[in-house]
Amino acid sequence: MAEFSLPKNSKVKEGKHFAAPEGATNVRSFHIYRWSPDDDQNPHIDTYDIDMDNCGPMVLDALIKIKNEIDPTLTFRRSCREGICGSCAMNIDGTNTLACTKGVDECKGDVKVYPLPHMSVVKDLVPDMTHFYAQYASVEPWLKTKTPVSAASERLQSKEDREKLDGLYECILCACCSTSCPSYWWNSDKYLGPAILLQSYRWLADSRDEATGERLDALEDPFKLYRCHTIMNCTNTCPKGLNPAKAIGEIKKLIAERAL
Repeated sequence: MAEFSLPKNSKVKEGKHFAAPEGATNVRSFHIYRWSPDDDQNPHIDTYDIDMDNCGPMVLDALIKIKNEIDPTLTFRRSCREGICGSCAMNIDGTNTLACTKGVDECKGDVKVYPLPHMSVVKDLVPDMTHFYAQYASVEPWLKTKTPVSAASERLQSKEDREKLDGLYECILCACCSTSCPSYWWNSDKYLGPAILLQSYRWLADSRDEATGERLDALEDPFKLYRCHTIMNCTNTCPKGLNPAKAIGEIKKLIAERAL
């Protein structure tokens, strides 16, 4: 995946430079995208020199240090700090990933931190996820059944059927994959994107779900599903090691088999 960089004619200019404390010997520079709807300024890049001897090893540690000790106006999302919630998804060193699991030592040279690409920015490193979550809701991500079951029984599943959900249920909806997909960049108003399609397949693959036909009918559309061109950016960038491209291929296979 090509490194995300600013075009030469970009209006994103260099901003403030915050130097490291005097005497610091283990210094890393962080170039961070800044923009606020409350300011009249165009987007700009602020640079923060951090003494890594007094900072945790992850990029999120550096961001928290910047906000707590250097610049309280810096805005970003974070929650679990363990790669579970997906809140701190951003573009780091040219790749969409989670700031809490990305080590500073994994970055080459100065660390470049931008919001997820091709999404509207709320402020600084915070993207607007409203449309993404609406797309998630559109695939009705819950178990749909017609067969009644009593309160005293369960919808049982074999060990083999349960294993079919491995690699699907672990998705944390961080949107790293969808925002790395060129098809989603250009068609996000119609194309559901890899994250949502993986979530959709999670229910198609569930042996307990009884709405397979209904779900496939909703996906059989020139844009919702078939804008995927198997570029594989989604699989390459997933911080959880999942394979959205494979899930999309399985959905296409189900639709093709149904047509036979």
